[in-house]
Amino acid sequence: MKGLQEALLGWYRENPRLLPWRGEKDPYRILVAEVLLQQTRTAQAIPYYHRFLARFPSLKALREAPLEEVLKAWQGAGYYRRALHLHRLAQEVEALPQGYAELLGLPGLGPYTAAAVASLAFGERVAAVDGNVRRVLSRLLAWENPSPQRLWRLAQDLMPPGEAPGEWNQALMDLGATVCLPRRPLCSRCPVAAFCQGRADPGRYPGARKRKVREEALAALVLWGREGVYLEKLEGRFAGLYGVPLMPPEDLPARARAFGVEPRFAGEVRHALTHRRLRVEVHVAPWEGAACRREQLVDPGEKPLPKLMEKVLRQAQAFLAHEGILPLPHAKAHRIKPFQPD
Repeated sequence: MKGLQEALLGWYRENPRLLPWRGEKDPYRILVAEVLLQQTRTAQAIPYYHRFLARFPSLKALREAPLEEVLKAWQGAGYYRRALHLHRLAQEVEALPQGYAELLGLPGLGPYTAAAVASLAFGERVAAVDGNVRRVLSRLLAWENPSPQRLWRLAQDLMPPGEAPGEWNQALMDLGATVCLPRRPLCSRCPVAAFCQGRADPGRYPGARKRKVREEALAALVLWGREGVYLEKLEGRFAGLYGVPLMPPEDLPARARAFGVEPRFAGEVRHALTHRRLRVEVHVAPWEGAACRREQLVDPGEKPLPKLMEKVLRQAQAFLAHEGILPLPHAKAHRIKPFQPD
């Protein structure tokens, strides 16, 4: 075990990834990075990390900000529940607690994120097991379907005494992210290849986790006018964000009648969520609004929108432009990106 530990740490110290949060000691900044990395690839997370901290440089700044502003700053990073939890966490504590057990009790912090913050920010000797670490350890021991508890115990036992626990956790993560890849692992470059029991058939470990994915059909109604696009506050999976009316396709006629419009079919977009694949029909209609709802005709660039709604608006914009109608002057330039087929 000592030989493995020395080999991995020696490799890491010579080949660390240059990431903006590496070497950071501010617990809040480490937390923001780890929350972003929960379901976002590292390269994609970096610009959002800079943008979010530029607007909310401290837990206090996050606490005092309106939720809508927080969600707007998070826009594009996806999985908005992470931003909701961060904002809620900021309301609950003035400073992050320094222990793994206490961190684990905060909104949105699971075992990995709590362990990462505890080890990196506070030096607590606790293993952080993410997908990369799961893959590395499973191959080292040739485990096909290890339980999370078994993996965590192994990771905890492997932590070398007298070394910074955060550095060890990062070494395992970097090995999985750069060498022990899911497909075509670079075994010839692996610093711990001599200790790896799964090297002969790395693709076998760990076994693939089956995920049930359901398809769902929806309809989106894009109502546009001189003042903007009709947006409403969404509920359910997109709670706290804004978007055009979204409904099961069979409900579209009734919603269109309620607005007094006869929408035209503008195409279809597809959008993948963790356990669901959405197929959304896009329908468009001109609408200047009833007096009591006209204030909901707004520039969509001013509101936090889920990525699905960005796709819907791009599809609507492309259709209307093709028809020679340019109804979205308020959505020019950066506000709605140019249409690109899915």
